[in-house]
Amino acid sequence: MTRVAVVTGGSRGIGAAISKALKAAGYTVAANYAGNDEAAAKFREENGIPVYKWDVSSYDACAAGLADVEKDLGPIDVVVNNAGITRDGFFHKMSPDQWNAVINTNLNSLFNMCRPVIEGMRNRNFGRIICISSINGQKGQAGQANYSAAKAGEIGFVKALAQENANKGITVNAICPGYIGTEMVRAIAPDVLEKRIIPQIPVGRLGEPEEIARIVAFLAADESGFITGSTLSANGGQYMA
Repeated sequence: MTRVAVVTGGSRGIGAAISKALKAAGYTVAANYAGNDEAAAKFREENGIPVYKWDVSSYDACAAGLADVEKDLGPIDVVVNNAGITRDGFFHKMSPDQWNAVINTNLNSLFNMCRPVIEGMRNRNFGRIICISSINGQKGQAGQANYSAAKAGEIGFVKALAQENANKGITVNAICPGYIGTEMVRAIAPDVLEKRIIPQIPVGRLGEPEEIARIVAFLAADESGFITGSTLSANGGQYMA
């Protein structure tokens, strides 16, 4: 039986690498995306992975989107909560819209994505929920009170949900990437990357999206059933929790 996996933000950046890694590992993958139709269509054509458009900050949109995936592909066994946004700014200047947008997309989406599928996972005695948190959820980051709060919240969510569902064959884990060489990060001015960011990373380089994807594939596997409630850091030694 082929297991079905859903990856939010799954057509670009780290999410695209995760989608491709899970397909290579034998999963039937659905890649969710929010708005870039052109990039999603290109991803689908190049990789043969179906894409589904919905807003993860909306519970109703998630419930409907997940129902469409299950109708097309079958019961969902794996959920990878990867979608995220930033709306950076110092807290004393941060607007309610900046705060709410990040909390709704990065943290509330965990409820929106997991609640519609958790009962099915419990009934089938199997499930894998993997949340892509961040180094900044572990150590905090100036100018990112909203983002750091959301990503720290993901870690707490993982620990609680893991305890609730461990006896039902469902594992729940978090991955905290550091600076990963996505299109967004590589767009940073080269002198900033070379002089301010990379010197903070003991291994002396950015991470690659595929390195995060391999961790996801490991945690999603049937054989990883004894690992739950864990937070795995992948930051090149930049922060050791």
